[in-house]
Amino acid sequence: MDRSAIVHENFLRRVADNDLPAGADPAGPLEAARAVSIYRSGCLSRALDLTSRGMQARRQGFYTIGSSGHEGMAAVAAALRVSDMAFLHYRDAAFQIQRGEEVPGQSTTWDMLLSFACSSEDPISGGRHKVLGSRALNIPPQTSTIASHLPKAVGAAYSIGAARRHRPEHASLPDDAIIFCSFGDASANHSTAQGAFNTAQWTSYQSVPLPLLFCCEDNGIGISTKTPRGWIGATFSQRPGLRYFTCDGLDIYDTYATAMAAAEYVRRCRKPAFLHMRTVRLYGHAGADVATTYLPRAEVEADEANDPLLHSVRLLTQSGAMPPDRALDIYRNSLARVERVAAEVVTRPHLETAGDVMASLIPPARACRPSNGPDAAMRSDVFGSDMRAMGDPQPMSRLINWALTDLMLEHREIVMMGEDVGRKGGVYGVTQKLHDRFGPDRMIDTLLDEQSILGLAIGMAQNGFIPMPEIQFLAYLHNAEDQLRGEAATLPFFSRGQYSNPMVLRIAGLGYQKGFGGHFHNDNSLAVLRDIPGLILAVPSNGADAVRMLRESVRLAREEQRLVVFLEPIALYPMRDLRTDEDGAWMRVYPAPDERIALGEVGVAGTGRDLAIVTFGNGTYLANQALPDIAAAGIRARIIDLRWLSPLPITSLDAAVRGCDAILVVDETRHSGGVAEGLMAHLHETSTARLARLTAEDSFIATGPAYAATMPSAGSILRAARDLVGKP
Repeated sequence: MDRSAIVHENFLRRVADNDLPAGADPAGPLEAARAVSIYRSGCLSRALDLTSRGMQARRQGFYTIGSSGHEGMAAVAAALRVSDMAFLHYRDAAFQIQRGEEVPGQSTTWDMLLSFACSSEDPISGGRHKVLGSRALNIPPQTSTIASHLPKAVGAAYSIGAARRHRPEHASLPDDAIIFCSFGDASANHSTAQGAFNTAQWTSYQSVPLPLLFCCEDNGIGISTKTPRGWIGATFSQRPGLRYFTCDGLDIYDTYATAMAAAEYVRRCRKPAFLHMRTVRLYGHAGADVATTYLPRAEVEADEANDPLLHSVRLLTQSGAMPPDRALDIYRNSLARVERVAAEVVTRPHLETAGDVMASLIPPARACRPSNGPDAAMRSDVFGSDMRAMGDPQPMSRLINWALTDLMLEHREIVMMGEDVGRKGGVYGVTQKLHDRFGPDRMIDTLLDEQSILGLAIGMAQNGFIPMPEIQFLAYLHNAEDQLRGEAATLPFFSRGQYSNPMVLRIAGLGYQKGFGGHFHNDNSLAVLRDIPGLILAVPSNGADAVRMLRESVRLAREEQRLVVFLEPIALYPMRDLRTDEDGAWMRVYPAPDERIALGEVGVAGTGRDLAIVTFGNGTYLANQALPDIAAAGIRARIIDLRWLSPLPITSLDAAVRGCDAILVVDETRHSGGVAEGLMAHLHETSTARLARLTAEDSFIATGPAYAATMPSAGSILRAARDLVGKP
């Protein structure tokens, strides 16, 4: 017999026989009516688990990973406020059910079953995944199974204090809210989780407000790997800056009292706490998992004998809140009700087309207060002597600095965060003076942890801020990229656009730094960013374009709630000259504050029809270096600067190359997986011109004299152009 059926039959028999497990007497502030409500939520959670397994067996439901054994989370929900945003563990159906009891007009049973059936009418994901979540209940949907939602919970908690000082236009959390974040004992060991705990402690240790309640649901096992007995308590009970609370999740009275105390501490002290809740896991890990294949049967049966619903019946009986026969009626009625609703739910429509699935990849635009730009007097006061230099050509780094200043003057909800971004002004000085101009509240010097930097940004975005996190070097992104792929980019997709993570992530990257850094400071791989649906990737090639594109990137984040990565070519930060020393040909004048370059707009230099050089970033600079020699070879050329690498600006590109006899793609990323692959495929499908590509080698980048040996050069562009056009 399936273990779920065994647990069900055991419950019916043991309650009828009054054969209930032993435990502590009910104690604490939980009143009778609320205790019964918590039990009802637990029964509904259990009924949903049982029904979902039947739906899957009949191919009417999908992906059954249940909450049985974790019904005590209903007591935690009862101890919190609906205004406390909750980032939930995937076993927390009882939490969402109980919170639904606090908000009138909810149809939680119907909504959850729609999710189980992957119906397009599922109010949270629209049939894209079986997730917990509800906009009305302040529960953003989570698909994480490895605690990747913990860093953004830290960010959301930080945002509450930040919003007290600078209230964003689209703030959603009240000043007295706390953030709740739950996860399993196995996930607590993940490096992402450990980084979040460390960041919370690091912040709390400095007395920075961080109202965050972590909740570890400790059932003692992760799929088949046991957590050492006592491990969670031993590793979390004495951490500096993180108050530890523990409760028996099988006891709704103890859980409610402890959760109330923990929430009160976090709310009053504005400091993080760790709630360690003992639970059991029933039915195995998920629908297809059979726990007796890797655990002794006696051990599985011992957990089943500790069924939290049996403990709840005992506690309700002892407290006088409800007799066993009424508890049994509630359980049976819950099962019958869920089965009735499920019979209707399985008739509801599903997603059918690619368009259906992709409809929520891009979040909806939102109305924002109109802005006329920064006040002239304020600009003069903030910029000071820099105002006099704005009429003179400047290198990219200085122009980006001025653009950031103007944007932060115009939009008070912009917050920057990153390692050395504040007092130091960034590794390359791009953010210098911004700390003095806007203060530490808006120029946040973080600890050295890229996952936490991105988590801070994602969490603050959920409370109305426009984060502009900085990752020092492109190579440093790779240990944190799941925060973009698995969290920021997926949130609108799995919430039907009800939640989003608008931000502009600035990264210094690409190659051509002379004699510095090697691979870790010169990284020319963009594949991971271009492979994330919904993400916008911008790469400017000169200072004026960088300013205009940065303004557009902030507009996209603020008004269209987009996730934008703004990649700044390191080698072009200080670049002044183009062809000869001191020619100053690559410097630009600061564009007027109202100038932008729209998403998808390419740059075109020249009108030649013999050859179109399609490139970006450093490639644009090198192509301009090569242009006089290309012309001297009798080739009339034009240079097309893509500017936007994801999505590729194919409409503008097609118009820009129209009428050209040959097209040379110059790509400083690698031959395999580089930008040129997508460009060549598109051009092959849409153009009759002769095609060729010049790319970097499939190699890491060296330090020293060979810093550019593996990448395109002005000389190799000239040779490739002559070969393609037929003028060797």
